[in-house]
Amino acid sequence: MTTTDWIIDIALVLIVFRQLREERISKATFIVPIAMITFAAKNYLHGIPTAGNDLVLIAVFTGVGVVFGLFGGLLTRMRMLQGHAHIKATAGAAALWVISMGFRLGFAVWSSHPSGAAHLTKFSAAHDITSGQAWVTALILMAFSEVIVRLSTIGARAWTLSSRTTQTQIRTRTAPQNQGQNRNREYVMTAGRR
Repeated sequence: MTTTDWIIDIALVLIVFRQLREERISKATFIVPIAMITFAAKNYLHGIPTAGNDLVLIAVFTGVGVVFGLFGGLLTRMRMLQGHAHIKATAGAAALWVISMGFRLGFAVWSSHPSGAAHLTKFSAAHDITSGQAWVTALILMAFSEVIVRLSTIGARAWTLSSRTTQTQIRTRTAPQNQGQNRNREYVMTAGRR
């Protein structure tokens, strides 16, 4: 692993710790993780191998990334504060992120050592995985799908929360006016009966 590999992998592991303290959702909430994973994909994703069971491996890892991203997004706390959505990663969301990104880093370290490479070669041969690029692609797409699904989940939840808050504020503002109108109608109807 190169120094750049280490920096990217460690940064991806640590990025969730920024969200352990509550922060307002901003463009940076979405841009920073997407930029990091795009940079990694640009450097390591050189086509998608399709021979043997390569696509099965890639699909499984991508699916795991989707599941981790969905639960990570759902386990992130969200609230409206001063008209803006704020998020805070819970312990569960942070744990999922660290486990998945840490797995990727650990796998890369393990597979670069002779014993890890030997085990990986045997496993690949036994399961008809035809190249090391299949593993690289699977791991990159796992990370990419986790980031995209997590951010999409957070974005959708923020939009829903913002919409509900706006509707509640509108109802709250119009409720006293409607009550006053109803009281006037009741008075007019009661007065008309006398």
